[in-house]
Amino acid sequence: MHTHAFHEKIAAKVVKQLENYYKIPPIGTGEFRDLEPRLKKADIDYVCIHSAATTPKQVVPANRWAISLKKHPGVFPFGTMHPQYDKMEEELAYLYDHGIRGIKLHPDFQGFWLDDPALLPLFGAMEGRFTLMVHIGDNKPPKENPSCPWKLAAIIRKFPKLQVIAAHFGGFRHWQYVVEAMKGLDFYMDTSSSLFEIPQELLEGIYKTFPHDHFLFGSDYPLFDPGSEMIRLQERLHLSDHELEAIMTNANQLGFFNA
Repeated sequence: MHTHAFHEKIAAKVVKQLENYYKIPPIGTGEFRDLEPRLKKADIDYVCIHSAATTPKQVVPANRWAISLKKHPGVFPFGTMHPQYDKMEEELAYLYDHGIRGIKLHPDFQGFWLDDPALLPLFGAMEGRFTLMVHIGDNKPPKENPSCPWKLAAIIRKFPKLQVIAAHFGGFRHWQYVVEAMKGLDFYMDTSSSLFEIPQELLEGIYKTFPHDHFLFGSDYPLFDPGSEMIRLQERLHLSDHELEAIMTNANQLGFFNA
């Protein structure tokens, strides 16, 4: 549910930016031709690929790149949006007409706050039509960070028909707030960019608190390899093969794989 692939002209630059920001040495080039064999080796048939427009001007090029990825069998790209982009509804209609059923937001990289009122029309327009994948958490405390479990919880309450995926077990480096902020809410979370660092007690606490059919597998390639993350997920949560397979296939219930 959570990978990235970039155009060959910018892949090296973007991957370097990711490394500089997260201090995580990437395992791949960030190009689809590098991701594809990794998926096959891990026996993964379907993959969602994300991008993020850091300025309003990047929305259309990023989304056209996403649409172009649909030519690859089993690839389900997500679109992107920016709160300062002035043709949200038109762009959403274009994406929908071209088979895109998800929008990825990364407030920290895109330069806005998740509780920006300018995003409310976007969330309203997405209800019942698009799945929202959103990066949550980072190095700063919740009140000082552009995204956090509390901000996402408020969106879920305000837009109950919006299908939401909280990346990184609900909050990258905000794992200690996830249960308190989001317990009892209806949303999904993915397993990406967490297993290398999340404390065992917090990992097990999150997994025990939320419905197991709401956990979705994600690797965050090119930061991590899909096959290696499958192994690490199984080991850290002490999953049986059946339980691992369930997480690997939970995304089937999201409803957009026939788009």
